[in-house]
Amino acid sequence: MTRSRAVLVAVLGLTLAGCSVPSWVPLLGKATAVPKLPPGAAQIQAQKAEPPKSAPVLPGGAAVRAPASEEILDRVITVVNNDAITLFQLDEAEAYHLYETKQEPKDPAARLALREQLLQRLIDNRLQLQQAERDKIIVDDAEIAEPLGEIMKKLGVTTEAQTEEALKAQGVTLDGVKRRIKDQLMVQRVVRRKVTLRVTVTEQEIDRYLGENRDKLETGLSFEARHILFLPEPGRGEDGWTVARRRAQEVYALLLGEADFAEMARKYSDDGSGKDGGALGSLKRGELAPEIEAAILRLQRGEVSAPFRSEVGYHLFTLESKESLLGEGLVQARNQIREILFREKHQARFRDWLAEIKQRAMIDRRL
Repeated sequence: MTRSRAVLVAVLGLTLAGCSVPSWVPLLGKATAVPKLPPGAAQIQAQKAEPPKSAPVLPGGAAVRAPASEEILDRVITVVNNDAITLFQLDEAEAYHLYETKQEPKDPAARLALREQLLQRLIDNRLQLQQAERDKIIVDDAEIAEPLGEIMKKLGVTTEAQTEEALKAQGVTLDGVKRRIKDQLMVQRVVRRKVTLRVTVTEQEIDRYLGENRDKLETGLSFEARHILFLPEPGRGEDGWTVARRRAQEVYALLLGEADFAEMARKYSDDGSGKDGGALGSLKRGELAPEIEAAILRLQRGEVSAPFRSEVGYHLFTLESKESLLGEGLVQARNQIREILFREKHQARFRDWLAEIKQRAMIDRRL
């Protein structure tokens, strides 16, 4: 039962996620432990009945179920051009949203807002499928086989007959699973054709972003330094600070005379790092006080800073290594910027394209 539910979440994610994802997002994620479905999902699955063979099928594959015992089990709530979205599909989308987010609406108003959002996602997805059909995008059975095979592995079955049986307890048919896989592949392809292939990022745009955001990009870079601290003698006021400064200047002169910084730290530093030769380890930019970090990063590798006074005492620093936006670091930064700009452009173009096809569509809301 748990495995079946895990597959249902993966499958429904293909069609109920709303707008399409770019081509770099995998179709199915890795298998994870799946907790118990919420009561709403169990009720929906218990109520779901496979359409009778005589039930008409609307464009896009949505079947209209016939009344049973004079009771209407489902009804059309929205028509997108000639394609119907049913109440069951909205209930199903809500149940799985609650299952995935683990967040119940706080009140009836919040639940109505959630259902409106989910319905809009269903409409958007249907519009994309219709555009794929107009563009004559075709997905054959061989292309469905690979993602279906992943589902079968998660279920622990080897034949389609076993898959059908494993899904039956949850009210899902194998044909329905195949249709959802096919729909998602079609949506991915139409988005690639209409959006992804029309997005470009120029080197000039990368240069501009780099110039405007250099400080932010450097925040995650690391550096290594060593430190010697001279504390003022307690209770002596400014005289104690004067002694600390004189000690710092004396050691600084020794360092300029090519004394070993680590040895001087072990011998003279009042900081706990002295026993390690003053090593501060690998630091990310932003971890130290701004004035101290600025004093360190101004140094060249191997250079020693002049005595520096802080609220604690007098300091000497030497820079051992520093990552920078040069060489390989710059190449990596430019690649990251290219990805950032591509995502931003892709999202903007996708919104514009979806708004365009939505404007041309006939959408009849009946809920």
